[in-house]
Amino acid sequence: MSQYELDQYYRVLGLEPGASLEEVNQAYKDLAFIWHPDRVPEENQRLRQKAEEKLKEINQARDKLRSQKKTAPTSKPPPKKEPSPTRRYYQSKPPQPEPAQSRDYYQPRRPQPQTQSRSHYQRQWPHPDLSGADFRGADLKEKDLSGRNLSNANLSRANLTDAFLHNVNLSGANLEQANLFRANLFQACLICANLRDTNLIGADLSGADLSGADLRGAKVGTNDRLLVKLTGANLSGVILPDGTIHQ
Repeated sequence: MSQYELDQYYRVLGLEPGASLEEVNQAYKDLAFIWHPDRVPEENQRLRQKAEEKLKEINQARDKLRSQKKTAPTSKPPPKKEPSPTRRYYQSKPPQPEPAQSRDYYQPRRPQPQTQSRSHYQRQWPHPDLSGADFRGADLKEKDLSGRNLSNANLSRANLTDAFLHNVNLSGANLEQANLFRANLFQACLICANLRDTNLIGADLSGADLSGADLRGAKVGTNDRLLVKLTGANLSGVILPDGTIHQ
């Protein structure tokens, strides 16, 4: 397996090359949960097929990386060399302090390099930052905007039917009168978003953060029946469709 192919498998799982086996397994679990075909409505066969293809790609990346890590040779540290008698003699002597003036002149203090404790398990989204973008009235039907930063974007009257919006950042975004019919907003950030008169019927907002969002006039069901999935969603301070504030 070439290094290019190996790096591509890491990218499929949203990982940096060289991530540990533990990080590979965790990333696989997260993506398999998001892209599992059972999360897509049965009547939407085209999206279910897309989810199945994506899941196959995730499975292949996980299997290839697991196989590579199991077969990778383990390097042994080189044997320690005994110091020569002359070196052993000098090592036994304590270092003599240098004169203060000489040390300050010849050995100026250098800044210590900063170490980075960045974990490999940080998703690398190749998409540009779309914060504040203007998508008023745009047709984004079935678009995959997963992981995008759309904070403070204007999506009023946009068509987002069946769109994939996993982990999308829509904090402060304007979604007034937008069509989010059957949109998948799993773990999306919608803090203080404007969702007035928005169509949310069939949308999946499981695990989403809706704290402070304005849902006045939003369509969330029919005949007193809620048709929006809100499992584990944060509704603190949400203005509900009837104008009351959720406590």
